[in-house]
Amino acid sequence: MQRMDIEVIVKQVLEELTKVEKSKTNSINASKEKVEEVIRKVVFNKEKAVGVDNPADEEMIEKVQKITPARIGIGHTGTRMKTRDYLDFRIDHAAAQDAVFKGVSEEFLKELQLPVLQSKSSSMDEYLMNLNSGRKLDEASRKWAEEHLPKNKQVQIIVSDGLSSSGIEANISDLLPALIQGLKVRNISIGDPVFIKRSRVWIQDEIAKIVNCDVVISLIGERPGLATSKSISAYLIYRPNQDTVEADRTVISNIHEGGVPPVEAGAFLADLLADVLKAKTSGVKFAQMK
Repeated sequence: MQRMDIEVIVKQVLEELTKVEKSKTNSINASKEKVEEVIRKVVFNKEKAVGVDNPADEEMIEKVQKITPARIGIGHTGTRMKTRDYLDFRIDHAAAQDAVFKGVSEEFLKELQLPVLQSKSSSMDEYLMNLNSGRKLDEASRKWAEEHLPKNKQVQIIVSDGLSSSGIEANISDLLPALIQGLKVRNISIGDPVFIKRSRVWIQDEIAKIVNCDVVISLIGERPGLATSKSISAYLIYRPNQDTVEADRTVISNIHEGGVPPVEAGAFLADLLADVLKAKTSGVKFAQMK
């Protein structure tokens, strides 16, 4: 075989190999696109249904299911839950874990347009294991608050991710404007709202001291459960000091689409803050006055 013939053959083989590699790459990309398309289309519809076989009172089970998110009347197969109910349980459990660990997205924080401060918790592990780390601002945030936050206002608003970033992202966009609007209608002066990462309720005491406000209110993500991972609470206190105890705080919880709707909660909290300012007290003492 002549040298020219060998070169031609080698060239043809290389061209064929190149075609094969391109074909494999295209096939892999096509497979990825198909997988992504399938993933985007996977939707798990949560529908309550009586899973008990031959129930004695099916109508009663249906009534109870409508008034509670608890897993009632789901039935079983042998000693275990049925497959659909088990998947439902796993999805809710995963959502609860995500609510704690994933953190509020940077995109959401940009949309919120609030100053972002930081507690002394340097990580979520520290936040969960060392409660005190979430109760104080880190040094940089404390200095920024002292230099930039307006002082001597009647109300200071804090938004905290707490234990449910999902709750913050699901509710604050509706709750915060409703709350601010309600306070402005009542001619109540408001400091600049702030967002504090990995913070706990008690951090409001430090903020209140820095800005010298009358009332400080924290909108904070609640500990998620299997019923909902998107709930937040509002903690408010009148003039906290070194002698403050938990009984001095007024709490409104269960703010989410399946509990107290966020817009309604904002309007209610504005009324509540006006009453607290008038009474000049909060917590148990405030409740006893009503």
